[in-house]
Formats: sequence, C-alpha cells, structure tokens
Amino acid sequence: MNLYETDFYAWTQHQVEALKQRHWERLDLPNLLEEVAALGRRERQELRNRLGILLGHLLKWHYQSELRGNSWLATIREQRREILTLLQENPSLKPYLQEALALGYQNGLDLAVRETGFSYAQFPESCPYTWEQSLDAEFFPD
Repeated sequence: MNLYETDFYAWTQHQVEALKQRHWERLDLPNLLEEVAALGRRERQELRNRLGILLGHLLKWHYQSELRGNSWLATIREQRREILTLLQENPSLKPYLQEALALGYQNGLDLAVRETGFSYAQFPESCPYTWEQSLDAEFFPD
C-alpha cells in the first residue's frame, strides 16, 4: 500500500514538498492528476448544491408565503452571496451556470417537497426562475 491510500494528508504534504523542490520524479502523477481533476468537480458540485438550497428556499418563499421568516431570508441571502463569491473566484463556471441551475433545481425541489409536505405536482417541473433572478438580491418570488 502506498501513502496515498494509508494517509492522504501525509501524501498531500509529500506532493507539495516534491513540487516545491522540483523533484518531479517523486510525484505520484496518477493520483495527483486524479486529485486535481476532483478539485474542479468539487467546485461544480458546490455550485449545484448551493443552487439547490437557494432554489428550495425560493420555492418555499413562493409557495408558503404565510411562513416566511428571517431564517429563510438569511438562507437565501447567504446562498446568493456564496454562489456569487464562488463565481467570482471561478469565472470559468459561468458557462455551466444554466446546467447547474437545472440540476440544482431538482435538489431544491426535493428540499421544498420534504420541508413543505407538498407533493411534487404542486411545484413546477423545471426551474421557474432564471439564473439572473435567482442571484438577484432584490428578487423574491411572490
């Protein structure tokens, strides 16, 4: 067994040191390549997850207006802020935003169904909000 499989943190530290020292022969290239690719996938996943939480709360805001409160407002604000920061730090994610919105909506729909008790049929099948609306600090569906 190699260090990658037995102590991931130690493996990362050895890879960092090998890179700093330019000891290319000490790099574990197959695992290093996989980890770098996984970093990109995690950024896309974070975008989808945050959109799911945001869209789920926008649906709840829209369909349970009598229960609107500061908790939902804070969640909506936080997710918008974090998504915008993620996009600022990773501008190459912007072309993926439309696809992420569609995928995130499915998670948001599950969240809304789970937390409202409503059936799936009571909500739109596809996202009723544009990504511009979703991220607009002034937009709250009525």
